[in-house]
Amino acid sequence: MTRLLMPQVRERRTPTRVGRTYHLRTFGCQMNVHDSEGIAGLLEADGMVPASDPDTADLVVFNTCCIRENADDKLYGSLGMLKRTKDKRPEMLIAVGGCLAQKDRDLIHERAPWVDVVFGTHNLQRVVSLLDYAEEWGPITEILEESEAVAVVPAKREVAHSAWVTIMVGCDNSCTFCIVPSVRGGEISRRPGDVVREVQALANDGVVEVTLLGQNVNSYGRDLELGGHKALFADLLRRVGDVNGIHRIRYTSPHPKDFREDVAVAMAETPAVCEQLHMPLQSGSDRILAAMHRGYTAERFLAKLDLARRHMPGLALSTDIIVGFPGETDADFQFTLDVVAEAKFDSAFTFIYSPRPGTAAAEMVDEFLAPEVIQDRYQRLTERQTAIGLATNQMLVGETIEVLVDGVSKTDAAMCSGRTRTNKLVHFPAATAAGSFANVRIHRAAPHFLVGELA
Repeated sequence: MTRLLMPQVRERRTPTRVGRTYHLRTFGCQMNVHDSEGIAGLLEADGMVPASDPDTADLVVFNTCCIRENADDKLYGSLGMLKRTKDKRPEMLIAVGGCLAQKDRDLIHERAPWVDVVFGTHNLQRVVSLLDYAEEWGPITEILEESEAVAVVPAKREVAHSAWVTIMVGCDNSCTFCIVPSVRGGEISRRPGDVVREVQALANDGVVEVTLLGQNVNSYGRDLELGGHKALFADLLRRVGDVNGIHRIRYTSPHPKDFREDVAVAMAETPAVCEQLHMPLQSGSDRILAAMHRGYTAERFLAKLDLARRHMPGLALSTDIIVGFPGETDADFQFTLDVVAEAKFDSAFTFIYSPRPGTAAAEMVDEFLAPEVIQDRYQRLTERQTAIGLATNQMLVGETIEVLVDGVSKTDAAMCSGRTRTNKLVHFPAATAAGSFANVRIHRAAPHFLVGELA
């Protein structure tokens, strides 16, 4: 297996793969989705066109995640299925990038030697040059330990009216269950002017909604010094809100310990910022939160929610919760149920704890819970949150709400789907263009969506 730290990509490149096809599959979070947009943009700038079938594509790229254990299984299962195709068509290229590639490095080639390119989270902008090398010299692994700056590459967006905008990469926290700092590195913020210029360019291209991305957006700018003033996230929200043509601004994800009143005030005072906040709880037990190294208590978490709601009445809240963290007792889990009941989240992403090699929690093997105990708790939590979500959505029946249309529903061609400012999914019968705004009167609620008709 060859390793080579190659020279930086030339600013201008003559497309060399015109007409060749690629298939790109993404595992993981919004950050990975946005990274894949950049990979697709680079491939298409080199002349390639997308293919829906990996078995017929000239290039298959897997952009990977390593947060959950089943992400490993999905990747190696997919690589195994591709081996037959690679044996029949050895000229086909296979590339693996992203978080799992950063973590596993040599293991990928050991388990799947038919992979041509392995690249990490800090050098996705070099994917085309790495493919050049593989075609000429053979398999290559290039993993950089850290980034010097946030890589910005031309993105191939799947949706014309909405876009992701990376404002920072990496994380400086030390949550014991999380491997992100190991694979994404420490926090690096983009300069605010660069972010604003990118948003303005997107608005000029017809984008009306942007989502600002970072592992911990509330610590944005603390590594920047601009004329003696630190570029804080509240300032960035206001500046992006001033961009002409941007009607909706979202962001993800904040860390509860770093959420402060200046951000809540900026959200309330910036009309384009949506009345929606994702605030990861992870656990309602102070003992488990301490074991997780989260840096807050359940009481402080609820106080942060109250602070946000005081400044933004009608704020919709979503969260992340881990069930079955090592050592979690029945009492700890009950604390989580109690916080969920008090917080009244609109929605929650619930996860069964999955030990990740390289994290502190993975070493707590003596405290791992029995699978049947975890599954029972997961079911109880899901049922509790589903009931809360349904009750919250039912309060909107009879209301007329602005919806940004995403297009035809994935499940019913007679229906359109879109999102409210509070990020609730709405289905309604109409032939309304994607990217347009519609006023929809809600007449039915479900736990995870609303149904209405054009007002």
